[in-house]
Amino acid sequence: MIQSSDLAFLMEADDALSAGKAGPADFGRPAQHRMLVSLVMELHMSLIKRKIFSVGVLTLMACGASAADLADHSVPSAPSYDAPGTFSWAGAYAGLHGGVAASKFNPFNNGRAPAVGAQVGYNFQAGSGVFGAELEGSYLNNEVRVPGGNVESRFRGGAKAKAGLGLDRTFVYGTAGVTTTEFEGRRLVSGSDKRKSGPDSWKQGYLFGGGVEHAFSGGVSAKIEYNYVINNAVPTTSGGISSKSDLNDNVIEAGLNFRF
Repeated sequence: MIQSSDLAFLMEADDALSAGKAGPADFGRPAQHRMLVSLVMELHMSLIKRKIFSVGVLTLMACGASAADLADHSVPSAPSYDAPGTFSWAGAYAGLHGGVAASKFNPFNNGRAPAVGAQVGYNFQAGSGVFGAELEGSYLNNEVRVPGGNVESRFRGGAKAKAGLGLDRTFVYGTAGVTTTEFEGRRLVSGSDKRKSGPDSWKQGYLFGGGVEHAFSGGVSAKIEYNYVINNAVPTTSGGISSKSDLNDNVIEAGLNFRF
């Protein structure tokens, strides 16, 4: 067992070693004391090594933190490219149309007649809003009954405004405008089932309606359009009887436009 004298010696040796004033040879004590001094020195060396190791670890951690702070954490930007632009409906166009005209809304009734023609126009666009103007001409050959006989609408010209929304390649729009239509009175020839043409007359009217148009590649677009044409109090003479009749038409047409 370590005696109190040994503890006193160890404390004296430890103080001397800590102060750097003595080594094991400086203590003129028995071998047992010198062994204790050697043990104290080894403990001191172990503690010094641990302190050096701890200081090194802390230094490396501090350097790593500094490097992390200085690192550029910004995400590299993706390669830039030009996104495809939205389709524009602005510009001039010309095209053809075909459909049916009928005095009643049902285009499949017996009073329907073919309607074919052509159109030219120009559109402007601001954002998704599209507006423009169009001229069209149609051949109708639509015959309706009036007092004293029948009246046939032959040719029709129209000037109309268009306005709507351009949803990329789809254009949804409304129409309104004025028309002029040629009407020809027809009456039965006495003693025959044939009809004879009477005097022609031109009547100004109005139209309103709407449609949808879709653009394809190559500057080609297709449309479906409905117009209600109002011809009030059309003066007609048929079979010797003069009258005024409201000759209104429901026109449904499909067409192709070529943009340039």
